[in-house]
Amino acid sequence: MSHQEIVDLQGYLKFFLILAVFVIFYAYAYSIYKRDKKGERDFEKYSDLVHDDSVESKPLEDRNNNLDENKKEK
Repeated sequence: MSHQEIVDLQGYLKFFLILAVFVIFYAYAYSIYKRDKKGERDFEKYSDLVHDDSVESKPLEDRNNNLDENKKEK
């Protein structure tokens, strides 16, 4: 392989890698938007965590109930 072929290959690989990252990022952002609109998960309470992160603050979700529900579904 000549030097020019390697440089061309690197350019193509970089383009497709950036394209893949772009598609994955926007698919993830769309899924968050869709779940927020359906009401499956409230992302506002997670953003409030930035302002209220003390040790005494109330947990966002009750983990014990979530584990029990997952066991019942199986």
